[in-house]
Amino acid sequence: MKLLFELSRPGRGQELLPACDVPEFAFDADLLRQTPPRLPEISEVDLERHYTQLAKRTHGVNDGFYPLGSCTMKYNPHIDEEMAALDGFTRIHPLQDEASVQGCLEVIYCTEQLLNEITGMDAVSFQPAAGAHGEYTGLMLIRAYHQSRNDLKRCKIIVPDSAHGTNPASAAMAGFTVVSVPSNAEGGVDLDALRAAVGEDTAGLMLTNPNTLGLFDPNILEITRIVHEAGGLNYYDGANLNAVMGRARPGDMGFDCVHVNLHKTFSTPHGGGGPGSGPVGCKAFLEKFLPEPRVKREEDGAYRFFSPENSIGKVRSFYGNFLVVVRALTYITVLGKEGIPEASGTAVLNANYLMHKLQGQYDVAYDTTCMHEFVLTLEKLKQQTGVSALDVAKRLLDFGMHPPTMYFPLIVHEALMLEPTETESRETLDWAAQVFLDVLEEAKTQPEKLHGAPHDCPISRPDEVGAARNPVLRYAFE
Repeated sequence: MKLLFELSRPGRGQELLPACDVPEFAFDADLLRQTPPRLPEISEVDLERHYTQLAKRTHGVNDGFYPLGSCTMKYNPHIDEEMAALDGFTRIHPLQDEASVQGCLEVIYCTEQLLNEITGMDAVSFQPAAGAHGEYTGLMLIRAYHQSRNDLKRCKIIVPDSAHGTNPASAAMAGFTVVSVPSNAEGGVDLDALRAAVGEDTAGLMLTNPNTLGLFDPNILEITRIVHEAGGLNYYDGANLNAVMGRARPGDMGFDCVHVNLHKTFSTPHGGGGPGSGPVGCKAFLEKFLPEPRVKREEDGAYRFFSPENSIGKVRSFYGNFLVVVRALTYITVLGKEGIPEASGTAVLNANYLMHKLQGQYDVAYDTTCMHEFVLTLEKLKQQTGVSALDVAKRLLDFGMHPPTMYFPLIVHEALMLEPTETESRETLDWAAQVFLDVLEEAKTQPEKLHGAPHDCPISRPDEVGAARNPVLRYAFE
């Protein structure tokens, strides 16, 4: 399809803005462009058709099954969107006086109390705009804690080899040296390797539980104890919290701080670049380092902003992605204390059900009860047929299914990671399992068909390596 620049014709356009009803501000001449920007000139109907065509080429959770592992691409209730669209939330400005936005401050305060209860923490900051941003912020809390004690030798963060890729990246950005520890035969942290890795220079451990293999580590209390005894702190990557929310709390597992992906676990459409929200929670001894400002409730019932005693400062502008917090508060309060554990339990049930349907035909990387997701290994299939995990993933597109996560975690060869989420029905899971089995049969009998997949999508298989190494990011005008 054509780009907007290719559809552009001089003189075409549309009136999108009403007449200005306030005095116009004149910028200094040295701040103005000398030539106007080369923006597309296009009629409203052509613009509408362009974006409608784009929408038809996308695949979202509203289109079909979306088992993208570790990403929780679940269906989110419309009531959450309706609450986030209320005028009292959307028609405000971050520079308004706090007395005029008391309802918004109450949203932040109430959501903090609920997240404290769910995670086992004592305080939360909503400034971080995404999960990795939350990781970075949590690590800055750990750095501030050690610096406040003049314990400057603690410069290393321990990260399991099965961790999300953002974990070592965030640790490096926060100025730490990353130490990787291997997994044991059961997919958990190798305790002997962990004991060998900790020492006087250990600042902390980054861990998600259940991990990216979809496994809950039975040694979690021993893991956090080892780090604490070495003088380090424990950071919980909350990307997989949807598997345990309402049933197990990171704070009870021995973690000192945590980030939560509101845009994954607590209802905001995830993907497409945002918006996201990765609030950071911590135990009371780290609270004084949280980003500013935070919200407190005064004795008279009013809500006020305040700055923690030794705050690390702001990590983004203003107060975070507020409307994502509104969605999260709606999601949590609608489900309630019965619905939250039901959601996590159903996520685990659905993953185990789908895994059981595929066992015996596909090789499961860790053949044991999983949590919210599981990992298949197609290593043997590739050796026998030449069909790779990429081939299978591309073929699934022809059936109206989004592919699962490919080649992750890195410790599993030819990996496909599936997360069906709690919102899929048994009928959908049965259908998905049959599609996987049909594709497996094709791999064994018609491998060339998979090498060329997808066949029924707007485009076939692009040169993804070439696109990644030589991206075309600008339109070339004639």
